[in-house]
Formats: sequence, structure tokens, C-alpha cells
Amino acid sequence: MSLLKRLEQGQGKDRPDPAAGGQPSPAPASPPAAGGEGSSRLSSLQQRRTGPAGEGGRDSYFDLKTRVQNRLLAELDPGMDVTRVAEVRKAIQDLFETILAEESIVLSRPERARLFEAIVAEIIGFGPLQPLLEDDSITEVMVNGAKNIYVERKGRLHRVPVTFESDDHVLRIIDRIVAPLGRRIDESSPYVDARLPDGSRVNAVIPPISLVGPSLTIRIFSKSPITIEQLIGFDAITPEAVQFLKACVEARLNIVVSGGTGSGKTTMLNILSGFIPDDERIVTIENAAELQLRQDHVVTLESRPPNIEGRGEVTIQHLVINSLRMRPDRVVVGEIRDGAALDMLQAMNTGHDGSMTTAHSNGPRDTISRLETMCLMAGFDLPVRAIREQIASAVDLILHAERMRDGTRKTVNITEVAGMEGDVVTLTDIFVFEQSGYDQGKVMGRLRPTGLRPKFMDKIEAAGIHLPAQIFGMGRSRP
Repeated sequence: MSLLKRLEQGQGKDRPDPAAGGQPSPAPASPPAAGGEGSSRLSSLQQRRTGPAGEGGRDSYFDLKTRVQNRLLAELDPGMDVTRVAEVRKAIQDLFETILAEESIVLSRPERARLFEAIVAEIIGFGPLQPLLEDDSITEVMVNGAKNIYVERKGRLHRVPVTFESDDHVLRIIDRIVAPLGRRIDESSPYVDARLPDGSRVNAVIPPISLVGPSLTIRIFSKSPITIEQLIGFDAITPEAVQFLKACVEARLNIVVSGGTGSGKTTMLNILSGFIPDDERIVTIENAAELQLRQDHVVTLESRPPNIEGRGEVTIQHLVINSLRMRPDRVVVGEIRDGAALDMLQAMNTGHDGSMTTAHSNGPRDTISRLETMCLMAGFDLPVRAIREQIASAVDLILHAERMRDGTRKTVNITEVAGMEGDVVTLTDIFVFEQSGYDQGKVMGRLRPTGLRPKFMDKIEAAGIHLPAQIFGMGRSRP
């Protein structure tokens, strides 16, 4: 499809071109459900081509950016393939330099570079957010309306001097993110989960649900996935605990990674999945694909929301059921939050050992309660004891992570699901984080073994893995 046709199909509110004296065209009721690969980043070019020339307090930089950007978009080759980023940047730069020369616009080198990057971000990037997404020190970007943008650095929130032109500008960026994924966001469906091309997780909420304007939250994934060596270097986990977890994964134990929002659950799930042998078939199931498995034999499944008619929804629960027909050696679910928990437990109990998932909770005991509640959400009239027996039989290990007061993420519990005593699921802590103090704003402490060996050690040894007693704190005096 040509660039011109893609421009004609742009969504959002078109604005009059100051140079041409055009009139705004009416906005469609909602954005289209999907966009083609080539049109994903140009679906709103018409809006940007006819952007406002400045109102009232708009500074001269904004006026200059709008004027140059409008002319640049008018002269850009409509047939250009915008997926070839390097070529598009070169074409934009050539035209950019020509326009500045023809209009006798004199800028310093830093001003010229700033203007060029801002325009490129509007055409093939994500507008004002592009520099933030490219900053390796930022782990999360939070947009609260057009004028309030915050970022997370080293676990701390900071407001940044970056703004959008208007709420419509934010909506155009949100559309550009969700349209290539076949998802939509409008008044009838005012929130959506999505992902960027690099896998970064995105959540968007728009009015009338959001009262502060369009809200956008982006969890940025590191361009190079965090390694286990880095986690040890960050004091997020100890080498002994890593050796134990590696043995658990290789021995095909079922693991649930739990924790609060932003505690590092997905990072830990990525680390654990890296211990899965390369000769096993892995099926991953997620709402928005973000796991970064390095094995060759991986099938990635992603859920799908209903279309505008309310049809075509594919839930995590549907995918878990379908995955059992795909001959998986391991089933890895990015997160369970509803009745899919029951199907996940069934998978773990029907020969798919070594499966993993994550769940939001406040601790290992709370994880058991959350699993019970989610199983009840499946809609079956099951007695609580039967659910607890399923959990005790299916789950071998709970790894709980927390974000500490100083913003660091740490593994604070590695707990065995030991079985049932009466109507209660019994848990045994194998490793527990012991905080020793709080020094200069930093949490001090270490993940220490409790001195107890898990009951599933026979499974580990049956897999030909022999762990030294020192890992569990035996045979040495504890400091």
C-alpha cells in the first residue's frame, strides 16, 4: 500500500493546514482494529501533516517545528517503505537540510539536532516519548495526560520536562502502538494491553475511564536481557539460591513466581526459563508477549481481546487448554489472574512437569490463597479442599520477589509447597531474606538458607543432580 493511501486512511482528528488554509475533516468514531505492517507508523501522518501552527503561549520552537514538519511531510515520498528505518532517516535528513536552507533558517548545531530528532520521532517513532524509550537508565515511563510525564530510574520516580502538544497527540501515539497488534482503544473499549516492537509492555487508558486525559504506562525492557550474573551483582539473589533454582528447573519442578507490581517477576521468569534444556519444546502464553526466551524450540501464544462486535476473544484460559494439544514439554504462562489458574494447575498435574507462571501476591502464603481464589473464578462449583489438593499436588516451589524501600528488587522467599495437613496447604521456607539494616537509604541484608532440605530433593537427585549440603546451610555455622 502506498504512503498516500495510508495517509488517506489516517485516524484521529485532522487539523487545517496553516499553509493551505484547509478545513479539518470529521473524526471517525473509533480507530481501526488493525493496521498493516508498512502503515503501522504512518497511520496518523495526515494529522501530523496538518498540525497546529501554535496558539497563544506556544513558543517559537514549536512554531518552527510545526512549519518544518508540515513541509517535510508534504514533500516526503508517499511510496517510501517506513519499515526501513535507516533509509527513511536519511531521506528525512536530506529534505530537512534542504528546507532549512531554502527558508534561511539559522540554527545552532544542538538546536538543529534537537529539531531533527523531534521530527523523526513524530514520523517513525513515538513522538516525545522516543528519547525516553532510548534511555537505558529508564525502566518505566508513565504518561498522566499530555503535560505530566514521569519516569522510573533505579526504582525511583522522577517527573521529566517532556510534554505532548495535546491529549489528541497522546491518542495518536497510543493508536500507533496498538494498531499493528490488531488491538483497538476507544470509548467502548477504553483500556488496552499492548507491547512495543522490542517487547516492552504497554498499558493505555483513555477517557471516560481516565479523568486526567489519556494515560500510558510503558514497562521498558532492557535491550540486552538481564543475566543471572547481573542479578547476583545487584544483590537480588545469591549464587547458592541460583544453583538451587537451576537444579529445580532441570529436574522439572513446577514453579510459581510471585510478587507485587514492579517486583521483577517477569525478569525472574526469564532467568528461570533460561535453565530449560535446549532439546525441550516450550509453549509460552501471555496477554502481551514479553518473555525473552533464548531457546530455539519455543512457540509463543498471545491472547486476543474481543473485536468491536464483542466476538473473537481468545483468553489465557483458552490458550492454556489449547497448549496441551501442542505436545509441550513445558508450559510457561506469563501471568495468571483469573480462572486460567485452574487450567494451569491441571496442566501441571497431567504430565507437563517443569511448567512455570507468575502471580501477583504479597507472600508465599498469600500466593496459595490467590491461586484458590482464581480457581474459584473458573466458574466450577469445587470444594475448597479439592482446590487446595490440586495446588499442593501441582506446585512444587514458590519464588517470591519484592521491591524494597530503596527501589531495589530482591528475591525474599524461596518456599517449598510441602503438601497438605488436614485442610491446610503446608509451606516450608528453603531460603529467606534477612534484612540486617538500612544504611544511607539502602536496604542491607542477604537471602539466607533456613537449614531445611526440601522434600522434593529425591526428584532432583533422580535427575542426576547432586547439590552440596552447604547450599541449604548445613555443615557450616550461620553468620
